[in-house]
Amino acid sequence: MLRRTTALIILLCLALLLCAAGCGKKPAPKIAPPMQEEPIISLHENKTGQKKNIKIEEYVQGVVAAEMDTKWPVNALAAQAILARTFTMENINSGRVKQLHGADVSTSVEESQAYDPSKINDNVRRAVEATRGEVVTYGGNYIHAWFSACDGGVSATSEEGLAYTKEPTPYIKGGVQDGCLSITEPKNKAWEARIPVGQVRSAVQGKAGKDTGPITTAAIVKKGPSGRAEQIKLGGVTLSGPSLRLALGSEKVRSMFLTDIRVERGQLVLTGKGFGHGVGMCQWGAKHLAEQGKSPEEIINFYFKDIQIQKQWN
Repeated sequence: MLRRTTALIILLCLALLLCAAGCGKKPAPKIAPPMQEEPIISLHENKTGQKKNIKIEEYVQGVVAAEMDTKWPVNALAAQAILARTFTMENINSGRVKQLHGADVSTSVEESQAYDPSKINDNVRRAVEATRGEVVTYGGNYIHAWFSACDGGVSATSEEGLAYTKEPTPYIKGGVQDGCLSITEPKNKAWEARIPVGQVRSAVQGKAGKDTGPITTAAIVKKGPSGRAEQIKLGGVTLSGPSLRLALGSEKVRSMFLTDIRVERGQLVLTGKGFGHGVGMCQWGAKHLAEQGKSPEEIINFYFKDIQIQKQWN
């Protein structure tokens, strides 16, 4: 399963930079009326620099195959397909990739979504076909279709899990308890990271632009509603939990759902649970719900509120 929390945070930062250049306080673009035909989109191949046209449903297959274990229940994969399709349309409307490459989407997870057509199997094809044309909207706009690998049993708001404050995201359910820890792999139930304090200081200065000074102490200053670390103090500097995770690496620091943080023998020691930012749909939770017989649409509604799932093309 792809680990994409860092990529999501990078994408958010990129969006903010592009917005600063000219979008000001424009409202989010309204979606078009339902389409009669499946859109054909342009895809930038980052490795080759080539651009090609591809039907969106074919593209979504490649995204789902890259983002979720293709052996998982079809309904979990189908929920992922709805979010992948929504993310694609929101990304196209925003023009983020268009400004970078002159294409609608790219194969870079930092700019778009993971994409690996070599992993497509019959499960993926069935999941995408079952939800063909379905997207998630709120108030006439495409939502930010966030998801993470394992939310540690409790979902986060976008402010808490991603430090996202660019615009309100009232459709995100924080505090959802999905039972994902009952089925997830052991390393998501409990993990520990040990990082030399010198490396921490350098990483924080490089990524967050803040010099902590000598790190002899570490503490959680503020926890969010789900219990995640929103603000952390290292040495003489306080920074957001998501910023620290981005600086240190999302594979090493698996989440901000911390159970302990301390400095020990010249190392920053973090222990916690879950994997990812915890905002939106939890992939392991989606698997758990699918195994209970929930439909793709029921899974989406479990993690998002006051939304509409619309079929935009046949």
